[in-house]
Amino acid sequence: MKNFLIQSLVFACLAVGLGACASSVPTGTSTAADADKLLMDRGSQALAGEKWLTARQYFTKLLDSYPQSAFRADAKLGVADSYLGENTSASYVFALNEYREFLSYYPTNSRADYAQFQLGLVHYKQMLAPGRDQTETKDAIAEFETFVNRYPNSKLMDDARTHLRAAKDRLGDAEYNVGMTYLRIHWYQGAIGRFKPLLEADPGYSRKDAVYFYLAEALEKSATPTGKTEALPYYERLVAEFVQSEYLEKAKLRIEALKTTVPAAGI
Repeated sequence: MKNFLIQSLVFACLAVGLGACASSVPTGTSTAADADKLLMDRGSQALAGEKWLTARQYFTKLLDSYPQSAFRADAKLGVADSYLGENTSASYVFALNEYREFLSYYPTNSRADYAQFQLGLVHYKQMLAPGRDQTETKDAIAEFETFVNRYPNSKLMDDARTHLRAAKDRLGDAEYNVGMTYLRIHWYQGAIGRFKPLLEADPGYSRKDAVYFYLAEALEKSATPTGKTEALPYYERLVAEFVQSEYLEKAKLRIEALKTTVPAAGI
């Protein structure tokens, strides 16, 4: 009888132990083999929901715990994107570092173009108004130009070119506004010194018609012996290159007036 009781207790303990073991095994797809994928998926969901810190915690856990994971590159970008999403001066610094590290660690990765694009975007988001410091604008231009040159077949090319043009226009606006200030106070040489370099540095400047017109006006009013002669070609370029412009009719009138005293110039 005593032996029977002992055997019953042993079997009972074994049954409890087996039950406990069974309950500790993850169910569904959350096995140890794909725990890194689970972290990646949850991090991506948090990122899509703009839960930046939560997303970063999942991605960082993956990076710290699974050195051989196939998701490490994407997790690295996820960390960078989470910092960019926070949109603070401090988070931008961390985002830049993460994207640069990604390009250093994974230069041939299929998402290297995305990392380069995002580098430009970090600077783009920090660009200041034309009248203020343009360091971030210049950095954005440099990163987007690198993108255009390095990834000609990227699906992000159109967006990169759009951002590059906007950044260049911001930098051009800074020069244009200074030139206009000089023009308003009748310092014509100062205006000429801003408008001419702007045309040379950025032939695609979006307000080039205005630069043509006001550069010609500054030359015309400069009272130098060759001022009117130099002004005429810029009025003519405006008329030749622009079908629509608020300066078009004024330029045509100036051309007619100047041609009475200045020989026609080639375009």
